[in-house]
Amino acid sequence: MSHGSWLIYPERYRSMTETRTPRPTRTPRAAGDDLGNAWLIVIAVAIGATQLFLVPLVLLPLHPALGWILVPLALTTTPFWSLIHEAIHGALLRDRTRNDRAGRLLAVCYGSPFAMLKAGHLLHHRYSRTRERAEIYDPAHTTWRGAAPAFYLTLLGGLYLLEVIALLLAVLPARLIRALARRVEAPDSVGGLLLERIAEPKVLARFRTDALLIVTVHAAAFLAYGPHGWMLLAAIGARALIISLSDNAYHYGTDLNAPREAMNLRLPRTLEHFALSFNLHDVHHRNPGLRWYELRARFRTEGGHYHLGWFGAVARQFRGPIRLP
Repeated sequence: MSHGSWLIYPERYRSMTETRTPRPTRTPRAAGDDLGNAWLIVIAVAIGATQLFLVPLVLLPLHPALGWILVPLALTTTPFWSLIHEAIHGALLRDRTRNDRAGRLLAVCYGSPFAMLKAGHLLHHRYSRTRERAEIYDPAHTTWRGAAPAFYLTLLGGLYLLEVIALLLAVLPARLIRALARRVEAPDSVGGLLLERIAEPKVLARFRTDALLIVTVHAAAFLAYGPHGWMLLAAIGARALIISLSDNAYHYGTDLNAPREAMNLRLPRTLEHFALSFNLHDVHHRNPGLRWYELRARFRTEGGHYHLGWFGAVARQFRGPIRLP
């Protein structure tokens, strides 16, 4: 049996209706539902401001050892991304305009334009395990050793790095972005589709505005850190590692051609709350309109089960690329 192929059990006879991403829930949201998320947004922005400016301007002048506060701040990466994820699905705030503005603000602190993160994530929901299956390699085109370097680079921070490098698209005219989209278009990738989306006039305008804000804010932060800039670089590196390690853990080795399926990963309840229930990923993929605080109830109602533990699911990705059956 080829390396890793035992992990895949493709479902060959799914109908189009079974693989189509469901529409978001139409359950009305009360104004009070926004209050908890509003406080989380305030906390997240405060964490971002602390990492970028409070540490270098207030704490480091008192004593360089206070830079260690960046370690627990970096560990808030998962709930920080979870809030952006809620905004992507229009579930963070009741008003769509405020929801998107909050998502854009959080994404500036995160380091990548909200327009791109939203387009990419919605494509993920539509094409997960069909066009998007990051760990799969085709033996007709490459070998395990040939696929491994790019896989491990992506796993160990490369995914986030690509999201940051994408800022360079802001200086390109739309026609060049579309030309690049045609060049990278492939049946086993959503890259071309993502670039086509970014090239749309309204999306590109928001992308450019947010890219300018991201570059300005982070350049100012590095200036504020001065000789301690390596600390901020290390904190961003930790964010890159956390994001890249966890992104595909919910899908690694799961059925192909099943975009509505993912894995629920077991976490202690305290950590589940901390991650804003992102570990209940199978529930989310089948019910993308549910808010983060509604996932646990749906998990219970459906008699849900855990596929793996969260830490085990992250660790098993180090087995490397999986051969297409």
